[in-house]
Amino acid sequence: MEPKRCGITILGSLLLFFCMAATCYGIVLFSSLSRTLEVTASFKQGQVLKAGVDKITLTWGLNQSLAAGTDSAYKTIKVKLCYSPVSQVDRAWRKTVDNLAKDKTCQFKIVSRPYDKRNQTFEWTVERDVPSGTYFIRAYAYNSDDVEVAYGQTTDAKKTTNLFDVQAISGRHASLDIASVCFSAFAVLSLLGFFIAEKRRAKLSERK
Repeated sequence: MEPKRCGITILGSLLLFFCMAATCYGIVLFSSLSRTLEVTASFKQGQVLKAGVDKITLTWGLNQSLAAGTDSAYKTIKVKLCYSPVSQVDRAWRKTVDNLAKDKTCQFKIVSRPYDKRNQTFEWTVERDVPSGTYFIRAYAYNSDDVEVAYGQTTDAKKTTNLFDVQAISGRHASLDIASVCFSAFAVLSLLGFFIAEKRRAKLSERK
């Protein structure tokens, strides 16, 4: 066997070995998934949504231009809220990693449903615990072993289009602010009343 062909054969064998090892150990790389799902949402580019208040209507389904049987392994669809690159800067806990077991891009589960060949729709209220940031929506298709086999998302491959912002709950509520003001006013009035009462007692004591 020629040295060049031998080298190619060895390289091919090694690649096959590593691919088989990755499969055996359950390693799924995002780069290995096909983008076969179409995912759309009702938000507009740059729209600001309030956590715990605003809603998004989501629709997902198989790209109808694909060959029949493309979705034969699809059993479950899981839709997730994902950080855009601008909200990942200097935040290692949100880092994108090709190995999906270590990837931190999509940390918020929106909905999980059995796969259906027909388009599915879901209305989602932005969860109260979602932090402020810029996001997109991604859907993963899982096989019977609950392993990711395909995906789709509302943005482009570079994750720069069709993004929206979430305004998180500040932690202060109007009812608490009103109660705080009322309590402060009551404290001031009580102190003033106590001061006036003491002055009156002092004057009565002087008269006696």
